[in-house]
Amino acid sequence: MLEIRSFIGTHDKDWEDERLWSHQDMEISVVLEGSGRFREADKEIMVEAGHVVLIPPDLPHSFHAITPIRFGVLLINGLPLKNRELFNRMVMNGHPRIIVLSRLDQDHYERLFREWLRIRSSMLKEPERNYLAWIEILLLFLNEHSHAEQQALSITHAGDYIREHVQNSIQITALAEICGLSEEGFRKSFNKVYGMTPKHYQQMCRLAEAKWQLSSTDRDMQSIAQMIGFSGLHSFSLWFKKMEGVPPTEWRTRQRLYHS
Repeated sequence: MLEIRSFIGTHDKDWEDERLWSHQDMEISVVLEGSGRFREADKEIMVEAGHVVLIPPDLPHSFHAITPIRFGVLLINGLPLKNRELFNRMVMNGHPRIIVLSRLDQDHYERLFREWLRIRSSMLKEPERNYLAWIEILLLFLNEHSHAEQQALSITHAGDYIREHVQNSIQITALAEICGLSEEGFRKSFNKVYGMTPKHYQQMCRLAEAKWQLSSTDRDMQSIAQMIGFSGLHSFSLWFKKMEGVPPTEWRTRQRLYHS
């Protein structure tokens, strides 16, 4: 039988678990604010905002605050095998796993978690199916944003920067400096994390933002073009047609006809 407990826990800087705890639940705890220590056996690891701790069932562990700290906690028991497999893959042979999210990815996960809390407290026609769907979404999100190398974290910060500044041209030298890499090293690491070049990644971010603006707002084409880094409407239209096969005006019209 599926059992899920979820809550947000807030503690002051002097808080700590009295001892190592273990339980039969799979645990997913995200640090929303502050910093602390996660302890397992004789290991102690610093955790802070944006760190997600995945803890397998029956693993003795404890948390200790360093500053005032706030957690978003999920405790899951009775998860079907097909859903549990993804969690098991991330925790690496029964050991706890700490996933470090970039700032933008932390914001996205927090929104998912808050939506989960809302779903959990709603009167639903098919609660278990809803719960399983949302747990899978959360697990898939974490799996997509987990990286094996610490270097990948600085690369995702560079990815965040590109997403937040789609209107600017990419300065590879500056991004490589932020990551502490040579330009060649940055390009290789970026491709390893995102599966594409920084330039291609920016184009995908620009396209996603353009589609969002075209489908969800009534902004004129010139405004949208400027928002994503095009000074002229003509160059934006040519670029959009190359990416999507149709001009932006036609794409917007098709979207509205489809949704009507």
